[in-house]
Amino acid sequence: MAIYEAFIRPLLFQLDAEWVHDRTIGLCETLGRIKGFRRLVAQLCTFSDLRLKMEACGITFPNPIGLAPGYDKNGRAVEFLSALGFGFIEIGSVSYYPSRGNPKPRLFRLPKDRALVVNYGLPNDGARVVADRLKGKKLSLPLGINVVKTNRGVTEPPESDEEVVSEYVSAVRSLKDLGDYLCLNLSCPNTKDGREFFRDKGRIRLLLDALRDLDIRRPLFLKVSPVGGVRAIEEVLEAAEDFAFVSGFVFNLPPGKPDHLVTPAPIVSQMPGAVSGKPIEGLINDCIREMYRRMDRTRYVIIGSGGVFTAEDAYRKIRLGSSLVQILTSLVYHGPTIAKRLNRGLCYL
Repeated sequence: MAIYEAFIRPLLFQLDAEWVHDRTIGLCETLGRIKGFRRLVAQLCTFSDLRLKMEACGITFPNPIGLAPGYDKNGRAVEFLSALGFGFIEIGSVSYYPSRGNPKPRLFRLPKDRALVVNYGLPNDGARVVADRLKGKKLSLPLGINVVKTNRGVTEPPESDEEVVSEYVSAVRSLKDLGDYLCLNLSCPNTKDGREFFRDKGRIRLLLDALRDLDIRRPLFLKVSPVGGVRAIEEVLEAAEDFAFVSGFVFNLPPGKPDHLVTPAPIVSQMPGAVSGKPIEGLINDCIREMYRRMDRTRYVIIGSGGVFTAEDAYRKIRLGSSLVQILTSLVYHGPTIAKRLNRGLCYL
């Protein structure tokens, strides 16, 4: 990690963030095909301890630290990423139809805040292409698949409730048997209708009712907005109550920018999108706490994410009610041994 932070990161941070990310995924995809190289990487990047092993939703996780969706949007690099010491990987978001996402530039770094500004707008290859890519892959850890509605852009007319639901159903049907769990992204902060559509709990129920007929045999999580306070959390729980296949919840990035950024406002104002990383940690932790207080703990599981850079950060989310923890921004800032560092730290807390 010291080598990455001292020498590699300063070089990478001089380059366009999305360009670096795309080349990194391409390199990981290529190296992931070499079994011996994957084995070497796993030896360098993995911390194993039986105390970290856990079960949730009927799935065994080697450790609670997972890679959040958004890093490998299309499942191209899962073989290599599974060697980096994570307890699970979630790919996506994947929509039924392919999407180019939002116009570039759409990914920015805020080093002073240990944060990213993300405005991708859900670019992906589409469910059928991703499904073909995943078929036959055997990973050593659980794989989650994040499913979302296609981003067609701001110029397209709004779709009806039935059209949105139908598209989710088609995407889930294509992907439901390929991962260990599914996650429905109901709150993308960077698309025209992704922020508001599922704030109506009736629409969540409409979607879940349509999915009931698919015979989903994997745990299914709902990724929801962290804004709206306690009432919004209660409405999500009310919407999910009658659907036994819903296994838990994740909180997404909040739209817009926090008020307490260190980076000067004139710079941030030139970066469209939502902030990930340290600045949103407090908000997400509050949501985890309130969700855990109100949910049926014998049924639901929380995956905590947002601002996890240290083992103490991860442990705090676990103490608040998360069974599992996801990271992404800290991987960008601290490099490929971050999962090892977090897992080792958890064993000493």
